[in-house]
Amino acid sequence: MIRTVLIANRGEIAVRVARACADLGIRSVAVYADGDADAPHVRLADEAWSLEGRTAAETYLSVEKLLDVARRSGADAVHPGYGFLSESAASARAVEEAGLVWVGPTSATIELLGNKIAARDLARKVGAPLVPGSDGPVADAEAAVAFAEEHGLPLAIKAAHGGGGRGMRVARTLEEVPELFHAARREAEAAFGRGECFVERFLERPRHVEAQVIADDHGHVVVAGTRDCSLQRRNQKLLEEAPAPFLDPEVRRRVHESARDLCAAAGYRGAGTVEFLLGADGTLSFLEVNTRLQVEHPVTEETTGLDLVVEQLRVAGGLPLSVTEDPEPRGHAIELRLNAEDPARGFLPGPGRIERFVPPAGPGVRVDAGVESGSVIPGEFDSLFAKIVVWGPTREAALARARRAAAETVVEGVPTVLPFHRAVLADPAFTAAGAGSAGGHGFAVHTQWIETELLASLDPQALAAPVVEPGVVETWVEIDGRRHRVRTPGGIGFAGLASGPGAAPAQATPPASGTGADGGRMPLLPAMPGTLVRWLVADGATVADGQPVAVVEAMKMETQLVAEAAGTLEHAAAEGAQITTGDPIGYITR
Repeated sequence: MIRTVLIANRGEIAVRVARACADLGIRSVAVYADGDADAPHVRLADEAWSLEGRTAAETYLSVEKLLDVARRSGADAVHPGYGFLSESAASARAVEEAGLVWVGPTSATIELLGNKIAARDLARKVGAPLVPGSDGPVADAEAAVAFAEEHGLPLAIKAAHGGGGRGMRVARTLEEVPELFHAARREAEAAFGRGECFVERFLERPRHVEAQVIADDHGHVVVAGTRDCSLQRRNQKLLEEAPAPFLDPEVRRRVHESARDLCAAAGYRGAGTVEFLLGADGTLSFLEVNTRLQVEHPVTEETTGLDLVVEQLRVAGGLPLSVTEDPEPRGHAIELRLNAEDPARGFLPGPGRIERFVPPAGPGVRVDAGVESGSVIPGEFDSLFAKIVVWGPTREAALARARRAAAETVVEGVPTVLPFHRAVLADPAFTAAGAGSAGGHGFAVHTQWIETELLASLDPQALAAPVVEPGVVETWVEIDGRRHRVRTPGGIGFAGLASGPGAAPAQATPPASGTGADGGRMPLLPAMPGTLVRWLVADGATVADGQPVAVVEAMKMETQLVAEAAGTLEHAAAEGAQITTGDPIGYITR
């Protein structure tokens, strides 16, 4: 059995894994970037070690640093969580070659299923449903256009390596295929280090339905039910529920059967998710396999009674699953992701300090959080900071509980998606109140519903002023890379430490890009720190008010920066430059 687990992640999933380790009596080791030095996951683990850096590349994506901490801390296993290295076959292989246990599928299985082309081939062999797609990565944008001309639109352009919605674009006209192809390739290269993309027919107005699989090395492959994850923005999920509601029994059977057969054929071990799209016309098509624990795993836990992280640790330690038959779902569960994003600004991420966080409570409510009041959400990482999970004996009861939980939740200091959740939980298209869509059940959401059909009258969110609390100073010191906690009455010689790498910087609301002392030369200011990916308009060109002029990547998302006035654009930063909210990347002269 595993004795010590290095948790190679941060935030709420690191907290989740640390708690599962404690439940099993397994020692846990946390790691942290400079900005995470006082994060809850660091304090909940049995010990914590610095990765000495701020960015993902310097810290949580550094296999060398993680293995060094594993060696120094005496860990015999590595749990990758989700994101970061969780679907990296090379990282899993490095852990295996170091003589450690990778809590997940083998590197060979990750490599097989992580390649979307190979996964489609395997799905075809086991008889899983599939829409037409390219035989392999397409060479260039022209090849993508040729496929669309032959097989029709809309066209999905997808990264061949990776997952989680990164490196995916949907083209609905031939004219936009080249630009979306290049955008998908750029995002794939940034997220996974490889930019190959394949294309396939995209199902219009599809639901996103998936099956949770857990398998061991003793011949057991268990499908722990379905989930619906159709509420997405930028191909990233915001709300999930289990079991997937309003599925035809035959569709549910095919989802279960295909997921089990595919994972069995791949020699799967551990937790994984097989994803499908269900078109408005009833067409079911295999999408991909996520070879890791999903963000939305709690809704399956709440409806089956399984602890999926405990099952992962059991399987990784060589034990059989605690269940060997597919569990029958009990009741209904809904998960609301809490992201630091403003829905009224196109889900623009907003890093900063959480001045006040009051999570919901009461019967049937579970909160998985990686933050607390005073925590800082850094711009270098994903915007997800907590999840609210509710359970009810019926879907209607779960919806009522979700509305209560969303109403109780208080987050001050950063924008959140709570206004979106409150709107969705009252929308008949999601609640299925009354008659409406096919089948008479009224459930009408799909993966583009947020962007194309949800009429949100949400105002941009104002941020609270910082709260200063005197009293005991709590800080930390590092000795040989290991974190140690220190508490002292305020004012006794720790002022310098309070501004060290673990202290949260003061945050301010970024100014609007159209402001400036000189009304004739307006600075073009990014709304948050990130990377200038690409200029869309040449230096010296004339732009119109509202015209997109640049692509900025921040918190793992690409967004377009638009001109807030007509005039002549002047570049002040090069493509690839690291940008901040206070420094203009360009100017518009009117």
